[in-house]
Amino acid sequence: MGFTSTRSISAHDDSFLATLAPRLLPLIAAERDEPLARERWERWWREPLPDVRTWWKPFGQSSGREADARDSFLVSTAGGDHMQKMYDDLPPDDFSLLTDVWDRVTGEEEIFISVQSKEFALRSFFHAMGPGRAAALPGWCGNFLLTSAEVHETLPALERALGFTAQERAAAEAQDWLDYRKDEESVLDGPLRVWRHAAERGRGLCGVSVVVC
Repeated sequence: MGFTSTRSISAHDDSFLATLAPRLLPLIAAERDEPLARERWERWWREPLPDVRTWWKPFGQSSGREADARDSFLVSTAGGDHMQKMYDDLPPDDFSLLTDVWDRVTGEEEIFISVQSKEFALRSFFHAMGPGRAAALPGWCGNFLLTSAEVHETLPALERALGFTAQERAAAEAQDWLDYRKDEESVLDGPLRVWRHAAERGRGLCGVSVVVC
């Protein structure tokens, strides 16, 4: 059975983000505070996964521990039921992530959005970065809400996390298994671009990863 997922980072005024905070922040906290979710992430930080090209070996050649670690990571980056409410739950107030957040963006420079069929953009992004770089990201599992001041505070760490040398870039791209159209922005490029734009314009950021269908 297929599915379509999306990862978005959009820039907004602090006043609008303040209206989102009561809705979004409890969902992020609920995801972060689940013991099994934390255990999976901590395992990935302790035991980084090998080259993605070795993940699906012929039957019988993958060790039990390696396959278990891979599956744990895949579950972690598939998104949680709490955050999914940002997209699924219209009642009781008809809030929609599509119309009430994404449709407020007035220019393509104000948003990064990756839509993937039968895959999660967040998976590829985190594996390509590795746990050391991913630890610099705020929020939980790709979901966050930052004021304009917090965007400024976190930009240096994000610059370091996504500021690849040519050799590091090549290595990261080798671990990004998503297929891109010629006009589509890479998961390695979009987040830092929007972060810099928001910092320059005094904007906050909303990051959300959900399944859209």
